[in-house]
Amino acid sequence: MNEFGMWSKNISFTNGNLHLSGIPVSQLAKDFGTPAFFLDEDDFRTRALGWKSALTEEFGPHTGNVFYAAKAFISVEVAKWIQEIGIGIDVCSGGELSVALAGGIDPEKIEVHGNNKSLDEIDRAVHVGVKAIVVDSLQEIDRVAAMARKYKKTQQIFLRLTPGIQAHTHESISTAHEDVKFGFSIASGAAWLAVEEAAKHPELELRGIHCHVGSQIFGTESFELAAERLIAFLAKYRDAFGSQLPELDLGGGYGIAYLPEDETVQPGDVIPALGNAVRKFCQLYALDLPLISIEPGRAIVGPSMFTLYEVGTTKDVVLEDGKIRRYISIDGGMSDNIRPSLYDAEYHAILAGRESTAPFISSRIVGKHCETGDIVIKSIDLPSDISPGDLIAVPATGAYGRSMASNYNHIPRPPVVAVKGSQARVILRRENNEDLLALDVKE
Repeated sequence: MNEFGMWSKNISFTNGNLHLSGIPVSQLAKDFGTPAFFLDEDDFRTRALGWKSALTEEFGPHTGNVFYAAKAFISVEVAKWIQEIGIGIDVCSGGELSVALAGGIDPEKIEVHGNNKSLDEIDRAVHVGVKAIVVDSLQEIDRVAAMARKYKKTQQIFLRLTPGIQAHTHESISTAHEDVKFGFSIASGAAWLAVEEAAKHPELELRGIHCHVGSQIFGTESFELAAERLIAFLAKYRDAFGSQLPELDLGGGYGIAYLPEDETVQPGDVIPALGNAVRKFCQLYALDLPLISIEPGRAIVGPSMFTLYEVGTTKDVVLEDGKIRRYISIDGGMSDNIRPSLYDAEYHAILAGRESTAPFISSRIVGKHCETGDIVIKSIDLPSDISPGDLIAVPATGAYGRSMASNYNHIPRPPVVAVKGSQARVILRRENNEDLLALDVKE
């Protein structure tokens, strides 16, 4: 099995039974119930350290930081791991900032993102002393400056720029083309106007520029093109202000494997290409090499986690062409994985708790929600003897599964169970009916 494929490195199979760090999923299901997310702690740490090591090896003294993208998945326990690993974190809401701080992450290793940060969010970010706020609008420049004056601080900022790149990914997760809500467009002149506005505020220190070309990106062409356009912008700044901005954040978005035929982007696949591009264009524009930072999220946590479900019912449907499709209903669905409905995302699944020699049948894995579109996997061949009580495992659900989970149909959200060595422990507990009723106001 490919260590860095769909599954985490501590996954193994014995007689058809999926094991995580030696623990069979049948035991995990018995101990923690289903549906549930299972997170391989060692795998998470290995991937995070891999990106950190690759960045340091490539850029040496010009290394900025690896900022883990909290939006992929964050909890207090995971924030503790991030602090121990020694990387930073980017947060895009006050809630994510609270979790990062509760996990002990040094504010000096926190970047704050978001296209519409509230005044309270900006206030707290400045007050606790985050490393930088990534500014996304002209109004925000004024707001951050006002909060810096309030606390008699100089606040470091980055400007999020739109380099005008159409990344080859789903429209909803492509973020660097012109017609998008994020960032200041370089082509339209909005980015330069933001530079001029930021320069008016002595309370602000413009540390550098940032971009994010999108998510689930394979290959390096988009990142290299972004580097070219951002470095050209750094040169324009140098020529106008007589000094060079010291940092360049190239974002994240590195793709992972969701299907058996997919490949996961490795640090060694992309970081050397980024290094070559950055050095090439810095030399072209006679710039010193800036500090280079990146922001992987999905590439760290995505393959480190899988979701375990129990089959509730099966149903055969005769299609118009006379073929049969087996509908396999599981005890979760769109409330714990909205991505298939939202992005047409594709996933793989296996019968995880036992071995089967039955012939395969065309199947569709669906959830238990009252929605026709509650489909986890539209088409997959699975053993024809799958029946109620069987366990189904879906790999690569670490990114945006639990973090985008909802209580649709008033279904409690699943737990997250971290596994390290032969020990499994809950780091986010399963919600219950009391949680669902807790927000109702009782007169």
